[in-house]
Amino acid sequence: MKRFSYVVMGIVLSMCLFGCGGDRGSISNVSEERQEEEERREEPEAEEKPEVKKESEEAAEVEEESEAEEELEAKEESEDEKESKEVESLDGYAEGRIGDTMKTYFFNYKVNSAYLCEEYNGYQPAEGKCMLVAEVTVKNTYNESIEMYDTDFQIQWNSDGDDDYDYPITANADPVSDEQLEETYTLGIDEERTGLLVFEVPTGENDFSISYLELFDDDSEGDVYFVFFTPKMQ
Repeated sequence: MKRFSYVVMGIVLSMCLFGCGGDRGSISNVSEERQEEEERREEPEAEEKPEVKKESEEAAEVEEESEAEEELEAKEESEDEKESKEVESLDGYAEGRIGDTMKTYFFNYKVNSAYLCEEYNGYQPAEGKCMLVAEVTVKNTYNESIEMYDTDFQIQWNSDGDDDYDYPITANADPVSDEQLEETYTLGIDEERTGLLVFEVPTGENDFSISYLELFDDDSEGDVYFVFFTPKMQ
């Protein structure tokens, strides 16, 4: 009877040992699979990190370049504003440069640019002369509409002669371009107009000015305004 008990106990013990061994194998397999899965999960992240870092660096470089460009543009605008100014008469006389706003009794005017050329849009100057083309902006600052004339503005060159000046070609000929300011035109209150004044000037002259003299209904004269510049030949 005891022997039978010992046999039964031996069988039970063997089964327990077998079962425990099987469980350890299962746990070990699960652990290995989980570790492999974690390693596979970590591998792509490790591969993506350099790319993410590179993209971040490139984005930072683009942002720095953009900020540098904005600073440069702001600086250029600031310099332009600093160079251009509003000019009022002092003791009956005012002197400005390209881009300056000349503040007269009736209107403001500004010479935006000017250049020399051999001919303008088919218009041929007289012998010994060339063309001077100036872009001008005029704004009515008076309290009513004003009549404007091409002869309001005249060109002078660096000479002491009594006849060393002239008026736009529209004073003696029809416009040859739609961009030219007309012989006469009306500016309403606060109205602004930009157009070209085209002159014949002596060849070889380098320095010029465009002037305006205030004239009133009683034939009296007011202040005189000059914009001085040196145009380039195109």
